[in-house]
Amino acid sequence: MESEFFSRSSGVGIDPLSDVLALLKPRGYMSGGMDAGGDWCFQFPAHAGFRCFAIARGRCWLAMEGVEEAVRLNTGDCVVLPHGRPFRLASDLAVSPVDILSVILRPLEGRILAWNGGGDTLGLSAFFTFDGEHAGILLAGLPPVVHIGKESDRAAMRWYLERMMKVLREPEPGSFLLGQYLAQMMLVEALRLYVADAVTGGVGWLFALADRQVSAAISAMHQDPARRWTLRELAECAGMSRSVFALRFKEKVGMSAMEYLTRWRMMRAGDRLAHSADSVAEIALSLGYQSESAFGLAFKRVMGRSPRQYGRGL
Repeated sequence: MESEFFSRSSGVGIDPLSDVLALLKPRGYMSGGMDAGGDWCFQFPAHAGFRCFAIARGRCWLAMEGVEEAVRLNTGDCVVLPHGRPFRLASDLAVSPVDILSVILRPLEGRILAWNGGGDTLGLSAFFTFDGEHAGILLAGLPPVVHIGKESDRAAMRWYLERMMKVLREPEPGSFLLGQYLAQMMLVEALRLYVADAVTGGVGWLFALADRQVSAAISAMHQDPARRWTLRELAECAGMSRSVFALRFKEKVGMSAMEYLTRWRMMRAGDRLAHSADSVAEIALSLGYQSESAFGLAFKRVMGRSPRQYGRGL
């Protein structure tokens, strides 16, 4: 079931993280929960999606393929697993793993799986896929495991965990949809906390949002993509000189400010071509292009297809 939680706002001032999530249209599936007791170890296969896992009670280990060190998860911790790699959750990683697919005989939507009678560790899981071709803009630069484990961050996640537990344990009319909304809110909160705590050295627009000056320029482009921005004007938004801003933006985002602006315009255009009845000329004009042919050339350069081919799904 696809949620409308991320429907695009028509107002001015939407922040870049919300803007990108609205464009990607995440389809959230609350996978339910797992209440495990005793010694246990579950193997999760590779998956084509984006998973959140939170520990509501107890503790366990998470070991992911390709990641050298296992992660210790405690009560209130949340992890985002953005790249779909196989992983294990375990009370003890020395325990022989059990294939989770052999345990789940039917979908876990809206319910909790009990293992060995439960009681020791309660985990809640949410799974997301993305509509369209641009999930890479969100996933680029994210590590295999995004661990939300600071005490202040756990406190911020507690509200969602408590309500998701209530939905799972005391289902009422509308609980399934409420669980989907809560799962998507938890995804936004986890990404927001990650941006706030982002370590230095990461490259990509999501990391750049942690830099207040670069983030101010990105926000300005998102708020008014049709404006004929110059590098000087964007530097002024960031409160920096033109030359310093150009270097900082490319260092943080991985591309120049003008390249980012063009890419964002084309992603917005692609969304409208796929999901609206607007003509190519209307879309071009709304994004600051006076010439449909100039827009078409820019679109094909960024998206790999002409606007009309893209709109027809070719």
